[in-house]
Amino acid sequence: MKIEEAIVYVMVKRNGGMTTDQIADAINRHRLHLRKDGQPVTSKQVYATICRFPEMFTKEAGRIMLMI
Repeated sequence: MKIEEAIVYVMVKRNGGMTTDQIADAINRHRLHLRKDGQPVTSKQVYATICRFPEMFTKEAGRIMLMI
């Protein structure tokens, strides 16, 4: 699963805003996205993905929210 799909999946299950750390932890815990180098997803990677898809995600008060 692509990282943006994993973020959406986690956020739909949570049904509310989450921090990038919380999102990365959930993705790693459920093994939804595997990096090519085998390392766990980082909060920085989640943040970079959020910034690449402004039509899908918004940042409010330190939390990431779904726009879809």
